[in-house]
Amino acid sequence: DPVPPLQVIRPEPCHICGSRIRFGKTAIKCCQCQLLLHTKCREQCPSLCAPRPHHPAWPREGVLADFAPSTPPLVPTLVVQCVTEVETRGLTETGLYRVPGSEQLVREWKRKLLRAGGALPALSSVADIHVVCGVLKDFLRGLKEPLGEGAASPLTRLPGTATDIPDDAASDTALRHVVSKLPPANRDTLAFLMLHLLNVSHSPDCKMDVLNLSRVFGPTLVGHSSANPTPLVIMEDTPRQSKVVARLLSLPPSFWKGFVETEQENLVPM
Repeated sequence: DPVPPLQVIRPEPCHICGSRIRFGKTAIKCCQCQLLLHTKCREQCPSLCAPRPHHPAWPREGVLADFAPSTPPLVPTLVVQCVTEVETRGLTETGLYRVPGSEQLVREWKRKLLRAGGALPALSSVADIHVVCGVLKDFLRGLKEPLGEGAASPLTRLPGTATDIPDDAASDTALRHVVSKLPPANRDTLAFLMLHLLNVSHSPDCKMDVLNLSRVFGPTLVGHSSANPTPLVIMEDTPRQSKVVARLLSLPPSFWKGFVETEQENLVPM
């Protein structure tokens, strides 16, 4: 239900293609759902729509719990939607999560998703799946504390404990205990991501085995051994962080499913 074309005063992204509608350009805005799009993208817009419920924007940064839903599993919608999109059309892409997407598009889409709050626009219009991967990694990196940290038993302590226990069974037991003591949102989101990364590692087309994925996600998911790490500490921590993620990915999927399969329908993006 479009109104006549209007002139854009503040640059905003087009809901259909994701590219920014520049100042002074004409655009179309729907009376019902307030959708804003390029005039050239009008034909790709669905003909039927409904008024959108108001969803307050998410903060630009925060701890994971700030973005999590109120009912379990406590996995932010942004994480669910990115993972769902990657699994839908990205498991045939070589170098998934290692190949970078356009930095500008990653920034624009992350900002767009945070501003949307719980009412996320579809990511199917993002042509390059590596951009979606970049949004997910950038979101996780931007948290005030890494996913593997929190008030109880931060995973950052694992390099000197559970991951170095020579007995595999004892190491697994220690690892499971530490994960279960993480704050609920951190624990559920970590479980959801581990199941996703295992899927990626099992795809021959991606060529991203557990070792490759642990190198990519180690610094993102696991904190440093000190609050304000020096360059030397960062360099020393990096292999330890990768080792932690590799050990997490060695745990059986059934362990991770135990955290996210409660009310699994909550993880299906609307």
